[in-house]
Amino acid sequence: MKIWKALLVAAAVSTALVANVANAADKKIALVVKALGIGFFEAANKGAQEAAKEIGGVEVIYTGPTTTTAEGQIEVINSLIAQKVDAIAVSANDTDALVPALKKAMDRGIKVISWDSGVAPEGRQLHLNPSSSALIGNMCVKMAADNLPEGKGDVAILSATATSTNQNVWIEEMKKVLPNYPGVNIVTTVYGDDLADKSYRETQGLIQSHPNLKAIIAPTSVGIVAAAQAVADAGKIGQINVTGLGLPSEMAGHVKSGASKSFAIWNPIDLGYSATMLANDLIDGAEAKPGAELSMGRMGKLKLGENNEGAMADPFVYDASNVEEFAKIF
Repeated sequence: MKIWKALLVAAAVSTALVANVANAADKKIALVVKALGIGFFEAANKGAQEAAKEIGGVEVIYTGPTTTTAEGQIEVINSLIAQKVDAIAVSANDTDALVPALKKAMDRGIKVISWDSGVAPEGRQLHLNPSSSALIGNMCVKMAADNLPEGKGDVAILSATATSTNQNVWIEEMKKVLPNYPGVNIVTTVYGDDLADKSYRETQGLIQSHPNLKAIIAPTSVGIVAAAQAVADAGKIGQINVTGLGLPSEMAGHVKSGASKSFAIWNPIDLGYSATMLANDLIDGAEAKPGAELSMGRMGKLKLGENNEGAMADPFVYDASNVEEFAKIF
């Protein structure tokens, strides 16, 4: 009799454990990044995991290709469709190439959002911009202009991939505000494909091809670090200022050396957190339409505008006065 009681107790415990495991991950949200191994996206994953813990019953699957290609992301997305995840939140390597795969996901009932780098409207339900594209473009040019000798000089742009949605939009916004900065002369745009070695070589090429170069704007966290290192290695600190978008933890040394006077970024932890909260809101039945307000948890509400896009927060400038403090965070 005691043996049967023991077996019944064990069975009950086992059943409870199985139920708890099932309840622990009622929803699966995939955070698909441009490529694995990039600090910005690893920080975003921290925020996504924070959101999952706050919501409860959510498993965040952090994934992406090993290189920044649309083909790699399509392969990842198809795998997630087969896994029957509840939502996909993607930072896109190509605005159009991912659309067929993401349409397939939506046809299967999977909620789809893009964040950071957008997907064409037909391939997602909403897009979360880290900040206003206009504010980002203006900030990048302003940081370059503020540190040009006598406020004028040649400036080059080091971007990520030629097809990167957010990079191209920001560059267009930079060009729009040039009349406000008459001393800024943009001489060229080059592409480092979000690869450190290629970005470094592209910077070397800029230094050689443009002897009067005074600043490099790199609106990419990989490119700005590589550019700052290339400027330092070329002995051009004090002659060429590197600015753009970067992570404090990766840029603190370059600010200290003088290779970069200032740079900007939003908090990628907040971005991953917000994307996960929005995906969960859609899973729970929220409707994405112009004028709608969706929850981003501690980050407040996202108000959707035209094409179901919204902005999380303003960009924040880091320099010698604050970079060390934020470098401890991300």
